[in-house]
Amino acid sequence: MGLSNINPGQGKLLISEPFLHDPYFQRSVILITEYSPETGASGLILNKPIDLSLNEGLTDFPPYDGQVYLGGPIHKDNLFFIHTLGEKVEDCVEIIPNLYWGGNFEIIKSLIASNQIRENQIRFFAGYSGWEPRQLEREIDEQAWIVTNADVNQIMNTRNDSMWSEVLKKMGTEYAILANFPVDPSLN
Repeated sequence: MGLSNINPGQGKLLISEPFLHDPYFQRSVILITEYSPETGASGLILNKPIDLSLNEGLTDFPPYDGQVYLGGPIHKDNLFFIHTLGEKVEDCVEIIPNLYWGGNFEIIKSLIASNQIRENQIRFFAGYSGWEPRQLEREIDEQAWIVTNADVNQIMNTRNDSMWSEVLKKMGTEYAILANFPVDPSLN
């Protein structure tokens, strides 16, 4: 199946192939937050920071300096978040061990207001990425995506454009080569 032999699933990462030129997904790393062949998949782009602070977008949010990321092209006016806070946040969903999606937003605001959350414990996203049933599998078969296992430490601590190449390099030599491909080979 595709460029790797790992199947997609909740908690897996999607790494875009080097020459995918879609403006949202070019050199993207996406965490799959929900997955079912029958209902489709959703995920969050981890490496596309946007020029927006939470305090600009939310008037009742406590002061917070953390980065906001573009999670994807769907519902870009909605805020989503992943965290490592577990049971401190009611109604969250465990994606993989020690990594959670969503939960009670009032609790998040309270924890931030009382300085009980460090920046590497939570990430915020405007919008999300989504696939119809079997769409993601087709795109993987067409080699648009490489599937790999997620690493909580890397997800929560790598917060820049280099994440795409760092994940590929961590996957081994055959993938590290892809990390060095130019964005536009015709300019080489």
